[in-house]
Amino acid sequence: MSRKIISLIGIVAVMLMTAAGDVLAQGLDSLKKMELSGKLEEYFEALKYENIDVQKAECDFLIEASDDPEIRDFIAQTIYYHYKESELMGAEAVAVYLADNWFIPRKVQFEDESEMFAARMFAEFNRLSQIGCMAPEISMESLDGRFVSLFGADDSRDRFRVLYFYDADCAKCRIESILLNNTLRTEDFPIDFYAIYLGDDRYQWQEYVRERFSPEATSASVTHLWDPAMRSDYQRKYGILQAPRLFLMAPDGTIIGRALDTQALVQMLHGVFDPVELEYGGKDSEALFDGIFGTGDMPSADEVAGIADYIASTTLEKGDTVMFRQLTGDLLYYLAGHPGEGFKEGMGYMIDKHILDNGRIWRTHDDSLKITGFARVMDDLLSKSEPGTLIKDLTVPGELLTWKKRSPVEMSLRNMKGERNIMIFHTEGCGVCDAEKAAAEAILGAASSKDRRIAKAARRTRVLLINMDRIMADNPELAELLFESFDLSALPFIILTDRKGVIERRYISLQ
Repeated sequence: MSRKIISLIGIVAVMLMTAAGDVLAQGLDSLKKMELSGKLEEYFEALKYENIDVQKAECDFLIEASDDPEIRDFIAQTIYYHYKESELMGAEAVAVYLADNWFIPRKVQFEDESEMFAARMFAEFNRLSQIGCMAPEISMESLDGRFVSLFGADDSRDRFRVLYFYDADCAKCRIESILLNNTLRTEDFPIDFYAIYLGDDRYQWQEYVRERFSPEATSASVTHLWDPAMRSDYQRKYGILQAPRLFLMAPDGTIIGRALDTQALVQMLHGVFDPVELEYGGKDSEALFDGIFGTGDMPSADEVAGIADYIASTTLEKGDTVMFRQLTGDLLYYLAGHPGEGFKEGMGYMIDKHILDNGRIWRTHDDSLKITGFARVMDDLLSKSEPGTLIKDLTVPGELLTWKKRSPVEMSLRNMKGERNIMIFHTEGCGVCDAEKAAAEAILGAASSKDRRIAKAARRTRVLLINMDRIMADNPELAELLFESFDLSALPFIILTDRKGVIERRYISLQ
């Protein structure tokens, strides 16, 4: 979270505490309410582009900031109505959260019971169809009398879907229908479009379809549905209390757009389907991730994975696939160019989850060249000598270091016989390699430590220095086997095994 947001939260918290001390016997006066509302609006503005879960947590913080019931009620009501009436897509999820977790359990109160009833209804009719939720299952009758089930357990699709709920007697629906019909005729979106009539007059429905929907052949399929008996419970599941209502679902059934109009739908579909050529790994992205990961300790693999997940959650939840591709691609190039265990192991997680298993996002020729192809190369390197596997049983020339001596050897990597075995693949004239070798010698030198635990660990450690320059010159076949078995794309490469030859860690630094 940005420093700006943190500082604004602090301002609001101070304001709440001040207000709590100033409450008059008759309660908050209008001036105090205006002042408090102004601070809350500053907070809303700073927070509006944050993840919805972050916004929920910060709303909890604001409500809990005061012990005075009247102030808490006022704050909760202000927040609730702000999110309920917000024009930002997905913001109503916070209002539903507040209703479910604060108002309905009576932790805070509305001014009268009618507002509580309205909040219950709002939550009930919006809870299941939020951005990021799986679309609720519905079964309806088509124009030709077939029953069509959507989003059930057996419903497997590979296309984006649009649900359009409309009423033939609704003036706004007539306009929206014309715009949607034109979109289906002129745009070539490969989508499945479901027009759902909310009335119960079959003749009116047929006439409406004939007059309003006549798209020419495009990549879109159009299916007309109705449920006059409302057996599917679509009103509650999709919050259909008024028309029109327009939803966009990803191929896996995740809701990525709700309460859309045609213009917003078209914009989102262009964002999904239009090829956008992006450039990755520039100076700006380098500076961005330098700032995120800092210049201190190496981040853990979990921390790197967390950044990758955060990028996905804050972009794909809003349907912003272009920003997801840009930031994820930038992160891939950043991680590939930085040595270290946390960067490399975190990159493996990101490649598997957010690139190779996310083919619906990375689908253009440009993506194949710049991202998925590169990710597969990195994934192939990371698949070599994975932690938890036995190290390759290769015999290599090297220099064996123990706490007692160092000597040239021809040694099996699987049978080094130390409790802890460190292999350092290095090259000549490399300052980093020399520093790692010196660090290894320091580890062994701890055998004389007065700390018995440290001394014991050092005496049970073996270090094998493997000079790749000499192996490539003297034994090219062995060098090729080593390159096939380990990620030696950047040296030094340091790997750690146990006494049985099981790989415990790799890409480590001893410094």
